[in-house]
Amino acid sequence: MLSFSLSKIAEIIGGTVEGGRADATIHTLCKIEEGHEGGLTFLANPKYTPYIYQTKATAVIVNKDFVAEHPVSAALIRVENSYESFARLLAFYNDYITPKPGISPLASIAPDAKIGKDVYIGEFCVVSSGSEIGDGCKIYPQCYIGSGVSVKENCTLHPGVKIYSHSRIGRNCVLQAGAVIGADGFGFAPNNGSYEKIPQIGNVILEDNVEIGANTCVDKATMGSTVIKEGVKLDNLIQIGHNVVVGKNTVMASQAGVAGSTKIGENCMLGGQVGVAGHISIANGVKLAAQTGVPGSIRKENSVFIGAPPLDPAIFRRSCVHFKNLDGIVERLAQVEKELAELKK
Repeated sequence: MLSFSLSKIAEIIGGTVEGGRADATIHTLCKIEEGHEGGLTFLANPKYTPYIYQTKATAVIVNKDFVAEHPVSAALIRVENSYESFARLLAFYNDYITPKPGISPLASIAPDAKIGKDVYIGEFCVVSSGSEIGDGCKIYPQCYIGSGVSVKENCTLHPGVKIYSHSRIGRNCVLQAGAVIGADGFGFAPNNGSYEKIPQIGNVILEDNVEIGANTCVDKATMGSTVIKEGVKLDNLIQIGHNVVVGKNTVMASQAGVAGSTKIGENCMLGGQVGVAGHISIANGVKLAAQTGVPGSIRKENSVFIGAPPLDPAIFRRSCVHFKNLDGIVERLAQVEKELAELKK
């Protein structure tokens, strides 16, 4: 459990304590509207200002220019930027509670596996033959690392991550619980009314600073590599098909799906439940709103689309208005046709 004095916390984030007792102890971090004794919170968004006069938190991180209009019972820790300071404190707290280096005796490590310095490997993990784990990695319980896998420095594998053989994981990657890297791609060939499985002999490459969400699957290539480039962030429950390439710093929200052999550019943004067909390409900087369906390539950089098939947002909004009025339009059209038929008679 966190246990630091206000003065120590102020030292960590470069702030000054005002009011309260500098030796008061902080045990937890909390929301300002849910503050309690021993809790530390912050004020950054002005709409939460009323809560600072009500909160029971022991201390609140505020900007240096904050001026209280009413009495505040909590101590104030004044900093240049309260939001950034609280984020820094969250990172410090996360590091504080992270397991310390060491290999559990309940882990199974192949004799020829190479384990770097300051590595944590938890209970019931398996590190297979020929694999390499870089310095400073944290591998939580029940992770599986297949043969010939390379995990570079300072990666974190949360509980239950599965990495299939010969995958390559870059530096500073984070794989959330249940992520599966390198499962077979969805490859089947029709054969006399049934389907014959096509062997998948490629691998997956995650470049540096990639984050993979919980229960997200990145399939290995049929041949060659499925590549997730540097800085990509994938949310939970995403499917990346075989031989896909996702460009640098692209982000995808939950339940997005990308079919095989598609190339997605750099700095793209895909909303929740976006579906992208296979064997197409998407240009750099493209933004796809939630539930957009993409059947063909998008070649214009930095374009924005919504809907299925994808439309420009302005066109999509107008089309939605027309769709809501469609029933009335059909009725009026039927009436006009009826009247026209009578005139012809």
